[in-house]
Amino acid sequence: MGTTHLLIVEDDKDLAKLIALNATDAGFSADIAHSGREGLKKALDGEYALIILDFMLPEMDGLQVCKSLRQKDKHIPILMLTARSDEIDKVLAFELGVDDYLTKPFSVRELFARVKALLRRAADPGDEQSSVVIGELQILPEKRKALLRGEALELTSKEYDLLYLLACNAGKPFSREQLLDRIWDYQTSAYEHTVTSHINRLRSKIEGNPAKPIYLLTVWGVGYRFAEANELKIVEPI
Repeated sequence: MGTTHLLIVEDDKDLAKLIALNATDAGFSADIAHSGREGLKKALDGEYALIILDFMLPEMDGLQVCKSLRQKDKHIPILMLTARSDEIDKVLAFELGVDDYLTKPFSVRELFARVKALLRRAADPGDEQSSVVIGELQILPEKRKALLRGEALELTSKEYDLLYLLACNAGKPFSREQLLDRIWDYQTSAYEHTVTSHINRLRSKIEGNPAKPIYLLTVWGVGYRFAEANELKIVEPI
């Protein structure tokens, strides 16, 4: 197995070099970009297991880079670094597809603990069951893939985690707070809009008519649940 390759997009050259050196010590290899535009080009052209992405960058900020990657169906895990601690920034980052968020100053040990956790989550299904099939949707946890009518869905890491959790517990309602705790490891209502945004994006990808979902159902006053197989009435999209 080859060395896991990371991309570090950080305009502070000393910090970028420090992270790269510690990446090598941790058994990774790393490329460095010092601007958002350079980072985006490297991310699109290269093959990386994870991106460490600074929030404030010249030419394009980290949110623009992340948004561009997700729009181009690049679903590589992204760990964002920032000197800003405002909750609105975190909410926006998660809504655009960031997988984790670390505020400066941080310890290198914590940074790479999070890197390794994201890589494990992306690569290791653990004790998950072999597959989940509900209606025309099939989830393959050993590959972290989901298929709709046999066609692969382009999902971010968090979208997949959310879909898998709900589908494995079909019929069981989850509150937004529970989903935040299980998927994002956050326990504050300030991020509840992040859950709603991810639900809406999932619906746009798996529902024939997102305005009238048959898979991802709203439980009014509670949160969301996945439909059970016997509830589904599959209608071909127009």
